[in-house]
Amino acid sequence: MATAEAATIPVLDVRTIPRMERHPRIFATVDSLAPGAAFVIASDHDPRPLHYQLEMAFPGQLTWEYLEQGPEVWRVEVGRKDGSGCDCCCGSGH
Repeated sequence: MATAEAATIPVLDVRTIPRMERHPRIFATVDSLAPGAAFVIASDHDPRPLHYQLEMAFPGQLTWEYLEQGPEVWRVEVGRKDGSGCDCCCGSGH
């Protein structure tokens, strides 16, 4: 999803959010994403553990693309995949 549209994708800069509120805010943002929509997380550390948590909570529903990988700022574009939600092996989207 990192395309020319990137300028219009909202950014959630978690560096400005108290630590205890970061993951709940991120999960709420992901939960409200429409299919095909995305947002960028800006963080002061690699959010790899968050990636695993999101995969557990939203299996097969999200995209995750690093836009910047430190050392001071990590930016990741998180998107909700288009489609019916079926990510089975047949690819039929049923």
